Amino acid sequence: MLTARALVLHDLATRGFNDPVMVSCLEDAVAGRQWWLDQWPDGAEHIAGLVAQDVQDRLVDSGIRWPRCTACDDLQDHELRIEPELGPDPHWVCERAGITVAPLGRLT
Repeated sequence: MLTARALVLHDLATRGFNDPVMVSCLEDAVAGRQWWLDQWPDGAEHIAGLVAQDVQDRLVDSGIRWPRCTACDDLQDHELRIEPELGPDPHWVCERAGITVAPLGRLT
């Protein structure tokens, strides 16, 4: 769980979203996923991607797009998405351009 938190926190900070409100959002997502992990311990390899998706969903609900795509030529504002949605080794992708941008925790 600490690794998932660290990976998402890195990507939040890289894009300037490491203020107390955003970190609180991350902490809430981690706490919510701890229950999920307690129920399904074999799902540990999925936690990092799920935490990232949870943070992203909470921010979208607040009207914030994170992380914004800066990797493709599409001028219309859009965010990156986590793939696979449920699986190990999550990475950020631009669905519009169909490109992998970075592994989770390695946004620049």
